[in-house]
Amino acid sequence: MEEILIAGGGPAGAAAAIAGRLEGSRVRLIERATAFRHKVCGEFISPDAEELLEALDVWHDFGALGPCRIRRCVLHLGNRSKQWNLPERAWGLSRLQLDRMLIEKAIALGAILSRGQSFDPGRTNPLDARVILACGRKPATDRVDRLFGFKAHFEGPSDDAVELFFNGHGYVGVNCIEDGLTNVCGIAPESLLKRYAFDFDEIVLLSKPLVERLRPLQRRMRWMVTGPLSFAPPANRDLGTDVYPAGDSLGFVDPFTGSGILNALLTGRLAGLAAARRIPRSAYIQACRSLLGRTFSISSVLRRLASRTEVHWLAPYLPAQTLFRLTRASFIGTSRAHAPAWSRQ
Repeated sequence: MEEILIAGGGPAGAAAAIAGRLEGSRVRLIERATAFRHKVCGEFISPDAEELLEALDVWHDFGALGPCRIRRCVLHLGNRSKQWNLPERAWGLSRLQLDRMLIEKAIALGAILSRGQSFDPGRTNPLDARVILACGRKPATDRVDRLFGFKAHFEGPSDDAVELFFNGHGYVGVNCIEDGLTNVCGIAPESLLKRYAFDFDEIVLLSKPLVERLRPLQRRMRWMVTGPLSFAPPANRDLGTDVYPAGDSLGFVDPFTGSGILNALLTGRLAGLAAARRIPRSAYIQACRSLLGRTFSISSVLRRLASRTEVHWLAPYLPAQTLFRLTRASFIGTSRAHAPAWSRQ
């Protein structure tokens, strides 16, 4: 029986573990954290994720967690805004609950979880297994005004919209999650954070529309911060012929598109299938590039444009639904004709 070693217990690693077990492979999952915890994340789950959650046999479990249904998107560029209805419903769910659900499913299927351990892909594989690397993004090497992510949960009136606030310094996303909570998550340059001594309560006051959005809410947890962040497209990193990178280890897409969790689930599942079916690593990487290449390119261009205050007046005229579609993966699921043949059920 094929053995798969998975480094990382986030959505990508857990999805890989589930896919590997559904294929009949032995799976060992290694996670550095000793317990489930909150993570800096937009906690927005794109509509296309439903098909993936069904393929992973967790759709019912997902619904039982009470994710917030999201039907609208509002884009704020400075003091101008654009609102539209999403083509299909999306959801808001905390990473704490999502990670727990996926890991528990993998364990129920027979995966072995080892906590408090880490895996070095540069060392010899002690188990002579196929390896899925899903332990996060590469550290940023750019020392010029690095970017950091931050997040906190708030309580108060809920809403069915995901809102994005750009103010020329960075951006903040706001959407409801389970239990009537609201997730506030953003990215800002190090220079701005230092200017305000990393006081995120002050930083969110820089956007007047965001101030109005947060006025009826009360923060219920300490701000979390992570970084520095380094955006990168899917790359063929030299990790060995039997190592399949997935999720942020494969490539880190700009979070403002709201496709991070979707991409993690998708590439994690593909990595699990590829490892279990002994698909060459090169074929897996090529499939991921075909899947996500457009997403990374368009997201990068849009983020740079949105950060320029001189173009904020264009907000009401943006083809919002078209841009939303263009920042999704170019194909979803395994039953469509353009999916790689080896990934179809």
